[in-house]
Amino acid sequence: MRTSSSGIMYNRWTEPSYEIKVRGTMNLWGSFGIKKNIVFEKQLLLHIHNDLFGEPISLGTQTASGPEEDIGTLNRGEFVTIPLNEISRVFASCKKESTVCCLIK
Repeated sequence: MRTSSSGIMYNRWTEPSYEIKVRGTMNLWGSFGIKKNIVFEKQLLLHIHNDLFGEPISLGTQTASGPEEDIGTLNRGEFVTIPLNEISRVFASCKKESTVCCLIK
């Protein structure tokens, strides 16, 4: 895992993070292939930052046996934190392209 340059520049994250270029729909965490919801003893949080110079993104989650659930939209430079317990994936969609920085803690 590498430290994201975007994360440090715009939000001063000092923990290891990762970036995903979102075009269409991309998984930020998890996968379609996960057959069971993932359960953690200690709650893990996915911190998501949409690039300051990016485009708006739509966010959602999905459980292993359920439909996609829309969470809402992050505009340029905005942050949100999503708990990762009892889901199988977190995804983002963008009509154009935006870089999203993620940190799990």
